[in-house]
Amino acid sequence: MSASTIISHNPLLQGTGLPPFAEIKPERVVPAFNQLLAELDQQLATLEANVEPSWSGLVEPLEKLTERLSWSWGVVNHLMGVKNSPELREAHEIVQPLVVQFINKLGQSQPIYNAFKALRSSESWATLELAQQRIVEAAIRDAELSGVGLKGEARERFNTIQMELAELSTKFSNHVLDATKAFSLTLTKKAEIDGLPPSLVSLAAQAARAAKEENATAENGPWRITLDFPSFGPFMQHSTRRDLREKLYKAHITRASSGDLDNNPLIVRILELRQELADILGFKSFAQLSLASKMAPNVEAVEALLEELRQASYNAAVKDLKELQAFAASYGEEYQDLKHWDISFWGERQREAKFAFTAEELRPYFPLPQVLDGLFGLVKRLFGVTVTSADGQAPVWHEDVRYFQIADETGSPIAYFYLDPYSRPAEKRGGAWMDVCINRGKTEHGASGIRLPVTYLICNQTPPVDGKPSLMTFYEVETLFHEFGHGLQHMLTKVDYAGAAGINNVEWDAVELPSQFMENWCYERPTLFGMAKHYETGEALPEHYYQKLLAARNYMSGTAMLRQIHFSSIDLELHYRYRSGSNETPADVRHRIAKTTTILPPLPEDSMLCAFGHIFEGGYAAGYYSYKWAEVLSADAFAAFEEAGLENEEAIKATGRRYRDTVLALGGSKHPMEVFKTFRGREPSTIALLRHNGLVSAAAQ
Repeated sequence: MSASTIISHNPLLQGTGLPPFAEIKPERVVPAFNQLLAELDQQLATLEANVEPSWSGLVEPLEKLTERLSWSWGVVNHLMGVKNSPELREAHEIVQPLVVQFINKLGQSQPIYNAFKALRSSESWATLELAQQRIVEAAIRDAELSGVGLKGEARERFNTIQMELAELSTKFSNHVLDATKAFSLTLTKKAEIDGLPPSLVSLAAQAARAAKEENATAENGPWRITLDFPSFGPFMQHSTRRDLREKLYKAHITRASSGDLDNNPLIVRILELRQELADILGFKSFAQLSLASKMAPNVEAVEALLEELRQASYNAAVKDLKELQAFAASYGEEYQDLKHWDISFWGERQREAKFAFTAEELRPYFPLPQVLDGLFGLVKRLFGVTVTSADGQAPVWHEDVRYFQIADETGSPIAYFYLDPYSRPAEKRGGAWMDVCINRGKTEHGASGIRLPVTYLICNQTPPVDGKPSLMTFYEVETLFHEFGHGLQHMLTKVDYAGAAGINNVEWDAVELPSQFMENWCYERPTLFGMAKHYETGEALPEHYYQKLLAARNYMSGTAMLRQIHFSSIDLELHYRYRSGSNETPADVRHRIAKTTTILPPLPEDSMLCAFGHIFEGGYAAGYYSYKWAEVLSADAFAAFEEAGLENEEAIKATGRRYRDTVLALGGSKHPMEVFKTFRGREPSTIALLRHNGLVSAAAQ
């Protein structure tokens, strides 16, 4: 059998184009990677032997090699997030060390590193475009951070650590998924669902049916409540049963913190290994290693921003809690003392009383198909691009997944994206994210051929229940806009070199700029009214609801801001000052940080760190502050539209095109500060962020 026949038989070796999801089975993962890594090893050896310090003799062949790996490995990781199964996990576990081993080998290749440095100091350097120079600079920096300068034992130890860290982060993620799945609350009496909105009651009956209670109905139960967010969140907000809220809350904060799924030892080990990694590379802490490739100049700059925002939000958060306490107490003696499991519930009651609407009342006005129409209408207005359905033109991994095309002003396709909108707790991890399916770049066909980018957009919103479309909470609408913002940066890039196209080579703490920027538009009148129509009657959202949404936008914003500061500060402290083996455990560090970043201190058993996937399984280690860092940029970017005049359609269009041509088009071809200054004409300021959060007066005091 020829090599090409084997390749055609294993879909994971396709290496280019859209993945044929229907044909990708877990049992094909190991054979595919055994073959792929053997071939790549051979290609690497050939490249090392013949490398030339030029774009075509170094960067292009290297890119071809890495793209084959990232295509196949990207598909497997994508399926781990959206179609997790014991068989896939097992295959992933076998293959992951081999992939990490190859990535280390590639990152530490002396001939390739030397060739990059020779290219940088050659005469042809000046002839390279800025994007090409940034790619080369990043390759040199990444090689140094990948241990290219290490010898002997140090290199071996470095590689062993990388391998163990990859394994630990997958294990951490699986533990959280399993612990979330393992807990459920089955309710059988009407009294136990008191206060729950109809949407949650239907969802809970559907969950019970899925768990073999074939006769479960929304009217008569049983109802199954889970720790999956579309179930957990609304239950905490609306259940009048304080005892059940307490039970659910405690299950949530202790996820993956005991028994077989205990993440505590993993956390200690991960932090220990990260510190050792930093030591080997000559950094004092992992935070300093992490910042070496970020936009923030140093840890002090990050701490200064967090402290500025902490001071602006702390007193506002104290006031939030006092008001909530007084509000709850007015309902009776037993609510004098608010507990953690009361905050969401009373927060929602107070919001209803203050602004005279419930989050649930708005759901019928936000069916997913209409929200998509509104979102697509906005991007056409701002950026001149048209989104149309391309369902059926691409293989999908689940029947609910949709596929879309983006076209420019001339009608030519420039990008595509998948949308996987609904929660599937049995196989899909929680949260929402954007991921790269295909990078934009030059194809084999000379200068004219451009490969179009394709993006995965993943949400976990309420699925359609009982014949109704997916009716979204306003928060879910904001989440969709957020992920689409990431997608736009990837899809509207004008950079033709994959290494700096879209989100590639963009400093991590600037990556959230385009996503958070899009959330602001959910509150803008034409955008909101363009999508908010009742799913049964087609009636537009009544004006009074819009006014209430605006009024409620900064409800408890001090508390929300402080919560993000809390997470960011813990992350930084654990990766900067904490050392394993000291008298403090990671949990102690968290409780210490909580003294200045929470108003209601966490319960002693609160094991939030055990489910803090962002920093222990995702890429946010010593980088969680990026949300706030980038929010300063995104608020300031949106302020450019406010200054142009949101009522002035011409000015909005002009500003939108400028934003598209800078923030969205330039990708990683320039430093984010340069990109921002090109768009805004100056460096960013925190004023817009504090103003949007209603915290300006607090900051001024």
